Amino acid sequence: MYNWYEGIRWLEREDAPLDCRERIRAAGGPLLAWYEKNRRPLPWRESRDPYRVWISEIMLQQTRVEAVKPYFARFMERVPDIRALAGIDEEALLKLWEGLGYYSRARNLKKAAAVLCSEYGGAMPASYEAIRALPGIGPYTAGAVASIAFGIPEPAVDGNVLRVLARLFADGEPVDKPPARKRYEELLREDLRRRAKEAADKKAQAFLGPGDYNQAWIELGAIVCLPAGRPLCGECPLEGICAARRAGNPERYPLRTPKKPRRTEDRCVFLIEWEDRAAIRRRAARGLLASLYEFPNIEGHPGPEEAVRELGLADGDVEEIAELPAATHVFSHVEWRMIGYRVRLRRPLPELFELVKKEEIFEKYPLPGAFAAYTNVLK
Repeated sequence: MYNWYEGIRWLEREDAPLDCRERIRAAGGPLLAWYEKNRRPLPWRESRDPYRVWISEIMLQQTRVEAVKPYFARFMERVPDIRALAGIDEEALLKLWEGLGYYSRARNLKKAAAVLCSEYGGAMPASYEAIRALPGIGPYTAGAVASIAFGIPEPAVDGNVLRVLARLFADGEPVDKPPARKRYEELLREDLRRRAKEAADKKAQAFLGPGDYNQAWIELGAIVCLPAGRPLCGECPLEGICAARRAGNPERYPLRTPKKPRRTEDRCVFLIEWEDRAAIRRRAARGLLASLYEFPNIEGHPGPEEAVRELGLADGDVEEIAELPAATHVFSHVEWRMIGYRVRLRRPLPELFELVKKEEIFEKYPLPGAFAAYTNVLK
């Protein structure tokens, strides 16, 4: 198994100094042993295929693991490799992505796949720098793909790792500032390369490898060193060397700079129906939810009569109008507070609305999750 000597020796030192490098070095053995025993069986961990690693890492950004699982399965079935991704119609891709949010991620996947086909023969290059240069890939994703798929000793520092290290060091600096992330990356890179070299020189016992090293830190933050509420310190393999735990205030960390208040927008959403069809429209090519489809909507919370006038409808055009439940959707920088009306038309009014069959809304047209409360009314 692993050489626990470094970690055990550290745990026995009650006067251990708050040296970040020493803490990282001491953490590796216990952390890797814990990970080997406790890692979750996730579908993207079934192989180290670079494509599967890449897609899963992009999906997992800003999205919970349990929510990603069904999306990942559908995606792999419909878009099994890089060439398929490069060739898929964008609208079909966005429909696959529907509900995951942050749709620029999906568009960048397709852009990156085109680059991989034109420059690398449809394969992911075994180079951190080349992976990092692809559209939509930052340091974290590049480090994750390079380390997991190719065993390249580069760190992968996401929000989970930032939180674990901030608590391990009792770091008084905000972790959302670039200097903190860079410092953590350098510390992990140094330790990762040392461990990889020792393993290569056969001076160390079994080393799971760079990919598992990175995933161990991530996993610890995901299931033990939790972001909300008090972390599960009693289950943590690093409890004895955690500065925040020793100080008795792990929940104080990580520190972050105060965010600006999220602005709110009042919106009125319309389900406009005629026979077996409903009205949708495409959003602008730029800005929030760019190029996705939506139900017609306007700003404000008008009453029924005012709402009908806003739509350009005459009284004779409307068979029935009914209020729908209010709904809220929170984006990163804005919150929509929505009311809704269900409007049944007497005639199709093609000059005002694009009416499509309702089943096509669920099968073909990508509607963002912001409208889920109203989409579900049509089911």
